[in-house]
Amino acid sequence: MQFGRTYEEFEVGATYKHWPGKTVTEYDDHLFCLLTMNHHPLHMDTNYAEKTTDFGKNVVVGNYIYSLLLGMSVPDISGKAIANLEIESLKHVAPTFHGDTIYGQTTVLDKWPSKSKNDRGIVYVETKGYKQDGTLVCVFRRKVMVPTETYIKERGGEQPGRPELKQQEK
Repeated sequence: MQFGRTYEEFEVGATYKHWPGKTVTEYDDHLFCLLTMNHHPLHMDTNYAEKTTDFGKNVVVGNYIYSLLLGMSVPDISGKAIANLEIESLKHVAPTFHGDTIYGQTTVLDKWPSKSKNDRGIVYVETKGYKQDGTLVCVFRRKVMVPTETYIKERGGEQPGRPELKQQEK
């Protein structure tokens, strides 16, 4: 399985469809809210959501959806990344509810060599997240610093730091 890409492997215009999707549970949503101290009743209080919102039910916190999509993109986009440099924009387009399944895809918008070091480059991408019915729910653009093939070779290859299995004595 590929885990990220070098600068040379990215092509402007390429789209990577991240697999598999993730069905969002009430537990996922509540745990994320608790971990991040987001106690808004829209996400945590079913009675409140049913009686006082236009949705009539809890809405999954948007930053969980963003984080989920970012994580989904790692094997295709940033698995070899040196750094995520910038989240240029983040739009929550439609609500996500408990039980929805999220899918993601990322398109390479541009790329350019680093101005300061010749063993890395910058890749500019847009990730879109959508529900099982195709409804777009989240879009974000980011700039990722990725290594060149030279960088990878000079630092131990595809899996740097991975130890070898020791042979057992008989």
